[in-house]
Order: sequence, then structure tokens, then C-alpha cells
Amino acid sequence: MRKYVIMGVQGSGKGTQSDMLAADLDLVHISVGDIFRWNVTNHTKMGAQVQRVMAAGELVGDDLVESVVQRRLAEHDWNFGFVIDGFPRNARQAEFFLESYDIDGVIHLDLPDSEVRRRVLSRRLCAECGMDYNLIADSPHVPGRCDSCGGELVRRQDDTEQALAVRLREYHEKTNPVLDLFRRKEYVITVDARPSKEAVQLQIRSRLGLPVAPAAPAAPAAPAFAEGHGGH
Repeated sequence: MRKYVIMGVQGSGKGTQSDMLAADLDLVHISVGDIFRWNVTNHTKMGAQVQRVMAAGELVGDDLVESVVQRRLAEHDWNFGFVIDGFPRNARQAEFFLESYDIDGVIHLDLPDSEVRRRVLSRRLCAECGMDYNLIADSPHVPGRCDSCGGELVRRQDDTEQALAVRLREYHEKTNPVLDLFRRKEYVITVDARPSKEAVQLQIRSRLGLPVAPAAPAAPAAPAFAEGHGGH
């Protein structure tokens, strides 16, 4: 069983790298941010609380985050392990996590603030179906419209210069001590998050001693006897 934490500032690719890591290793990707966004979209009581916090560019409180993580991990659908992103975000959450779960490694995606701004402010979301876009890497065919449903592409509510500045400050103030705590236990590998997603994934797997993701299967070669046997 493999249990990993993936950490990095917003826009560093935590979700993408977690999905790539989980895909062929039978790991469950647990995204605390996705759980909160689901609650916001579905207008739950928790969602209303989270929406107020996110709109101000602040981080959700420890008690709520810890209870969400506990409930999610209590589902025990992670027979072969998990990779969790969006948690822990401060020293208290890290201590709670280490007391409750053994982990095999912490993946730190390192990205300069200037690149974070470039990536985050280029993100768009379909107002109709919720599909994500990044105008740098995957622009829609029709500017401002979703390729899938034709809905209008909008910025996420918390993807503003002001909210991003608050998040970056909070991230550095609160997350650096978490990384220091994990480093003392020799859990942390730091990976440059600037290259392509495939190159970043290779770095992660190499540093953790994990098998490289299998390449897409090549088209099968035609059998040697095919020629001359087609006249049935």
C-alpha cells in the first residue's frame, strides 16, 4: 500500500499529477478542494460556508478541513493506497495527519510565484458543464465558449489578482512550516513543476522509485501470413 501527500501552491499541477500517479498504480486520488467545490456546486450547508471563505481568498478552517479528510479516508476505498492533495496546509493539520496515518512520501511541486500568477489567471471554467480550461495550454476552439456544450467560459470566483495574492501569502506563511516538519522526518521530495506534465510525472516516479507509467500500446503488427490469405 502506498500513501502519498502532494503539496504545492495553487496552479502547480497537484490535481493533474495526482491523477497521473493514481491512474496505473490503483491509488485513489483524494482532492480536498474538489470535495469543497462539489459542496459549493450542490448548495450544501458546508458549501455555503466554504463559498464565503473562498470568495475572500482565505483558507478553510482547520476543524472543517480535518473532519472532511477524516470522513473521506474512513470510506476505506483505497485498498492499494491514496494520494491526497490540498491537505495538510498548516502545522496543526500536518500533526493531526501524522498521528492518524502512516505516509510513504510527500511530493512537493515547486513553482515560482510569477508562474503561478500566469497559470491561475489563465484558468477558465464552463458556466454550464463545469469543464476546466487553461488558455495557455488548452484554449477552446471558439474563444470564450466550451468545446463540449458551448457554454460561456468564466473565471473561477477565487481566480482574481486580489484573492491570489492572499492565497500566495497564506501558502508561504502556513505551508513552509509543514514542509519543514515533513523534511525532519525525511519524507519530502521536491520536484520542479515548470516543465510539461509528463516530465514532472517522470521526475516524481524517479524520485519515489515508482514504475514509469506504461506507454500507450502500439498498433498491433499485421501477422506475417496475412498476405495471400484474404480471398476467402
